[in-house]
Amino acid sequence: MRATASVVLTLAVGVGAVGAGVAYVALNPPARSALTTSLPEAQTLVAHPGPITVTWVTPQQGATGVPSDTAIAVHFATPLASSVVDPTLSPPVAGSWQQLGAATLQFTPQAPLVPGSTETVSLPQGQIAGAGRSAQTLAQPFSAQFTVAPGSTLRLQQLLAQLGYLPVTWTPSTTTPASPAAAASPQPGNFAWRWPSTPPALEALWQPGADNVMVQGAVMAFENDNGLTTDGIPGPQVWTALLADAAAGKGSSFGYSFVLTSKALPETLNLWHDGQIAVTSPANTGIPASPTPDGTWPVYLRYRTTTMSGVNPDGTPYHDTGVPWVSYFHGGDAVHGFLRASYGSQQSLGCVELPYAVAGQVWPLMEIGTLVSVTG
Repeated sequence: MRATASVVLTLAVGVGAVGAGVAYVALNPPARSALTTSLPEAQTLVAHPGPITVTWVTPQQGATGVPSDTAIAVHFATPLASSVVDPTLSPPVAGSWQQLGAATLQFTPQAPLVPGSTETVSLPQGQIAGAGRSAQTLAQPFSAQFTVAPGSTLRLQQLLAQLGYLPVTWTPSTTTPASPAAAASPQPGNFAWRWPSTPPALEALWQPGADNVMVQGAVMAFENDNGLTTDGIPGPQVWTALLADAAAGKGSSFGYSFVLTSKALPETLNLWHDGQIAVTSPANTGIPASPTPDGTWPVYLRYRTTTMSGVNPDGTPYHDTGVPWVSYFHGGDAVHGFLRASYGSQQSLGCVELPYAVAGQVWPLMEIGTLVSVTG
């Protein structure tokens, strides 16, 4: 009887059967006749790629202070096939993913990463590349987070000035626009006063690059226009809306107001709006036992009419109903209408009181964010 022998093929990769037929295998040293594989219904040997993994992401997981124009990349342990599923960004950012080299996907932003936001890069578990029997799968869902650097105060001022929320203008010094991804970074340009007759007390508040009460008031006015919480804090929502309004050419429809109250006798209130004094009137401020403090604050709350209650300096309570045209600017202090026999002296418990008719003129020009300055 003729001796028989079997040949065993050990493959480094998984194999799949794809149709009937015969596959021939070369032997070394050569045999006298062709050897037929014992793999049934195998015409070709097809490698099934095993699960692939993400090795790292750029910026790194947990990174902070990431610039808003940073490119994002996801790096894999093995080369990728074609037809790759794009990673997801949350919050979404305009841009596109492209394969960079054999094992890297890179995101090129067409808009800046939102300053102050926490960005999440993710890929789902399952097929992410290739097709059919060459599909590549991700064994585990992938997710990485990093935090974008807070926005620059200087760039914030540039955008607020561009949109009309500051008493200054900003003009770029170059006709070549910055790349869309760099829109949240400071740009070269110049500030200038919008009107020639700006009150000195308002001019003294302006400091390019400095976060102060003028910037806070402008942010509050912008938030109020855009239906956001009027806290004066330029968080991710504010930056998203600012950049969108700047790109759309949208600006403030209210204009710019500044209220200056003088405690020098006779006490007066001057309301300056869009380059000129719109209202001048005698006013009352707080009595020595409950004075109106010196300083500058933004209007944070307004009522057409409200009730004011509290305790007098002598301990007796008060409860005033129907107080009209109220604009709160510092704690419980507000500019409002109040009936008095005279105006121009210390008579209130800290508020700035005006005759009813004057208060009705002032109130429409004191939107949220309007600065109220009290000097003594």
